[in-house]
Amino acid sequence: MNHPFHELIGKSINNDVFPDCKIIRDPACGGDQHIPLFCSEERSRGTEFCNVDLLITVNDRIKVIIEIEEANIKPTQICGKLLTSALSKCFIHESENNKRIGTADSVLFIQVLDVSKLKIGKTAKTKQWDRIEESIQNIIPVKGSNIKSYRIFSGKYPDFDSKELLECISNFLKERKE
Repeated sequence: MNHPFHELIGKSINNDVFPDCKIIRDPACGGDQHIPLFCSEERSRGTEFCNVDLLITVNDRIKVIIEIEEANIKPTQICGKLLTSALSKCFIHESENNKRIGTADSVLFIQVLDVSKLKIGKTAKTKQWDRIEESIQNIIPVKGSNIKSYRIFSGKYPDFDSKELLECISNFLKERKE
């Protein structure tokens, strides 16, 4: 399946920009593996809560989780992705020898939403997203979660300018060294 917006974001977040980080991408973002998050340190179908699009880890701790939505940009989808990630405790995968990679004390969750299917001037989606972002910032961290920062970015493929997204990640990583 072709995911050009995912690929664009996946290429922009790289080790040239974040040399001290490990960047893990799912296949839609140009990677070669799924990125399952689990609610406990037990790796099983019963404890796997979600698969994310991109992870940035520092010192074997999850620092940034990124979800990219090209199709379903409704509030339930947006909020659901955040909640399943917030309820998760670690990443476990064969690529890491099944080692549990837990969350850092402070995690940034970012959602990048594709506006290409919206009828500009005839939609309230971007205003809705502003309100969702503000509302989520008011309720995090969810009890027991280390997601303490949340942002929504939106744009259109191929015109998405990743500068603000990269600055957000960079500033978070500088401010929240652990």
